[in-house]
Amino acid sequence: MFVKPSKIAVPAMMLLLAGGCSTVGEFDESGGITAIRSACPAVAVAAATGDITLFDPPASRDAKAIDVEASLTNVRSTCANTGDDINTAVTFDVRARRARAEGARDVTLPFFIAALQGGNAVVAKRIGQVTVHFDAGQVRASASGTANTTISRAAATIAPDIRKKIMEKRKAGELDAASDPLTRPEIRQAVLRATFEAILGFQLTDEQLKYNATR
Repeated sequence: MFVKPSKIAVPAMMLLLAGGCSTVGEFDESGGITAIRSACPAVAVAAATGDITLFDPPASRDAKAIDVEASLTNVRSTCANTGDDINTAVTFDVRARRARAEGARDVTLPFFIAALQGGNAVVAKRIGQVTVHFDAGQVRASASGTANTTISRAAATIAPDIRKKIMEKRKAGELDAASDPLTRPEIRQAVLRATFEAILGFQLTDEQLKYNATR
């Protein structure tokens, strides 16, 4: 289900630098910009949310009280870039370790996927669960999970006038020949508004976030 957008611990520009399929190209030889840009969002794990630690008792933060530790890994995505909406399906693995091996056990962990616009605005968020099964006598286990998010193609499309300014040719000797149009505030902001990321992570409590940030 979708929930009300909320704050997520992620640096404003981190995901723009983390890789993915949303890019703006380089200057070409004639002084214009060769734009290679997809509306598909880049996909990454949000800062400080890729790990989760469960304690027994829950209120303890003593290393001896660690019950289960788990990490997100092998995050992959597939983008359906057709129609009015852009759908991104994400798959991932969870690798977990428990402190005690006796008996079989299932541990259910909550995760989220969110659509981030312009590097810092959460416009949609979906919460799910993944269950890790430990066999009796085993302290390690893994599970696979899936998530998806949808963004509007219109919102992820750069306006024609902005695109024209980015793509226009620049002749040697002209005042703006050596200037990057992306340094102009109005162009940079327009590109940011049309840039989306899909961010994934464990749905952590405030205490769990603090633990991840300080351990």
